[in-house]
Amino acid sequence: MKIVLTGSLGHISKPLAITLIEKGHDVTVISSQEERSTAIEAIGATPAIGQLYDTSFLTETFMSADVVYLMQPPGIYFDKTPDPRMSWTHLANVYAEAVHDSGVKKIIHLSSIGAHTDTGVGMLAAHHKVESVLKELPPAVSIKFMRPVGFYYNMFAFIPAIKAQGAIIQNYGGDLQEPWVSPLDIAAVIADEIEAPFEGRAVRYIASDEASPNVVAKILGKAIGMPELKWKVVSDEDFLNGLLSNGINANTAKGLTEMNAARMKNLYDDYNKHKPEAGKVKLEAFAKDFAEVYSRS
Repeated sequence: MKIVLTGSLGHISKPLAITLIEKGHDVTVISSQEERSTAIEAIGATPAIGQLYDTSFLTETFMSADVVYLMQPPGIYFDKTPDPRMSWTHLANVYAEAVHDSGVKKIIHLSSIGAHTDTGVGMLAAHHKVESVLKELPPAVSIKFMRPVGFYYNMFAFIPAIKAQGAIIQNYGGDLQEPWVSPLDIAAVIADEIEAPFEGRAVRYIASDEASPNVVAKILGKAIGMPELKWKVVSDEDFLNGLLSNGINANTAKGLTEMNAARMKNLYDDYNKHKPEAGKVKLEAFAKDFAEVYSRS
């Protein structure tokens, strides 16, 4: 099949591209950086260099594709615009127009845990909006919404507090298990879904492992040589003020605070109703990567 991937050579798109190429598919990788062309070609894919918000570019690139993989780019935390999450909605509309105009009939969309609702999940409500935009495409366009849970590598954000205060500092915690996921498991699931039949609109959750905050602290602490590492819970207000003091955009800081609070409330409601089979990459394996990053920081 001819498959077009957004996400350049990121944490998910690169292993996804490699897997699809190994399976014999014709893969095109979209990137906004011309210098990525060589690396894209090196894995056996075709580079398509252009801007995601350029509808004409996307339409031309999507032409004749059997399947297109769509994702919203990360990196909005320090954006100084009033509400950087609006850019995701804008991009969703650009994607929808390009899909419609190119005639593509099969879409894989990287969404997120929390996309089942626009209430009480903080910044993740933006994914609900993005899904809603894509669902407005004609019924002839089949869409699979991939909803991974929290990425392991988001835990790298714990490192400054561990270094400065000797603890993981969050506005949630305790012994209630929550799911985490590796980008490698996300890529593996998406590769499988690309080859599976498409029909209508479908949702699939993706997770690698489950652990409570206290267990996370224990596993990460052991990996970095701090076996007594604790997960400390602070108030929403203190957590929010900490984000703001570190330069996080005000709307994003508020959204992150609300998202974390939702972990102990309604965030996993729909996930628990449609819990997936766990992936291969377990928390203990990620802890080794965490320790390496911790030692270099």
